Amino acid sequence: MKIRFLATAAPDLLWFKTYYMRRFPEGRRNADTQFLKVKALLVANPFLGHPVENVDGARAYPVSRTPFSFIYRVKGDTIEVLRVLDGRSADSSEYT
Repeated sequence: MKIRFLATAAPDLLWFKTYYMRRFPEGRRNADTQFLKVKALLVANPFLGHPVENVDGARAYPVSRTPFSFIYRVKGDTIEVLRVLDGRSADSSEYT
């Protein structure tokens, strides 16, 4: 199983980086660690996240100790990350 971040996740990844570098630098190390843990967990257990309503095949899994969640789908041997949403401003229409 491999993880592929789709283009739709690019602005989210930029926000994740910006948030922890500029707005909350003291949380950066923990956030990076938790982000990597989620990637490893999903590779080992791709259906770990809960289904997302109204988005066919999509699942959500939170990045522990952060406001972010991976929104992804499993396609064959690939986990496609659609979004890495900041839960403080996310609404379900933004999942795809």
